[in-house]
Amino acid sequence: MTTAENRSGAETKEYRQARFTPPPGATQILLVRHGESRAATAENPFPLVDGHGDPELHANGREQALKVGERLKGLPISAVYVTNLRRTAETAAPLCRHLGLDPIEEADLREVFLGEWEGGVMRIKAAENHPIMQRVRAEQRWDAIPGAESNAALDERIGRGLQRIAANHADELVVAVVHGGVIARVVAMATGAQPFAFAGADNGSITHIVMTGDAIVVRRFNDCSHLTEGFGPQMT
Repeated sequence: MTTAENRSGAETKEYRQARFTPPPGATQILLVRHGESRAATAENPFPLVDGHGDPELHANGREQALKVGERLKGLPISAVYVTNLRRTAETAAPLCRHLGLDPIEEADLREVFLGEWEGGVMRIKAAENHPIMQRVRAEQRWDAIPGAESNAALDERIGRGLQRIAANHADELVVAVVHGGVIARVVAMATGAQPFAFAGADNGSITHIVMTGDAIVVRRFNDCSHLTEGFGPQMT
C-alpha cells in the first residue's frame, strides 16, 4: 500500500499488486527431480536398496545435475536433502560442491515402491503397455501393481518427510532432490488434483513449494529453463 495526492491535495491510499512473499515461519522447498538414470534391461536389473530399484545416473543425468548446480548455486540455500537412493545424491553432488554443504538424507521422500515391478521392471512393462500398466493409468493408483505402495501410504510418508524438513528450516530456502512420483503426489496433494495429474516431471526439473504448517502453496512446477533453450519441450 502507498499514498498519493488527489486533485484536492489530500492523500489517497493506493493498493498496488505485489509479488508473493512467504508468510513468517514458512519454508521454501525446491523439489528437484533427479537426473536421468541408466536404462533398464531385462538382463541387467537395477540393484535394490530396501526393496527399491537403485540405478546410477545415465551420462545425460550427470549433465542435467551439472546444470541444476549452475542454476541454483547463487541462491541462499540452507540445506540440500536427498533420499536413500543414489540417483538423488549423484544429482545433488554438483550443487553441494558449489554451496559447500553435505547432503542430508530424508528416506521418506524416496520414490513410490513398485512391489513386484521394482528393479526396472516397471519401465519395461510400461513400454509394453502391459494390461496392469493400463489399469495403473486408468485408476491412477500404483497399488494395481502386485505388492506396490498405495496412494494413501505414499502420501503419509511424504507428508512426514516434508514436515520434518519444514520444522528444521523455518524462514529458509532448501533443496530436496527427489523423484518424479514424489513430486507428482506433492503437487496433487497441494492442489487437490487427480492423483496422476502432475505425473511426468522432467529429469532435472525444479518444482517450488512453500510450506506453512500443513498448508502447501505451489509456486512453480517442472521448471526446465536451465535445461532447454527458450520455451517449449526439449528437442533431441
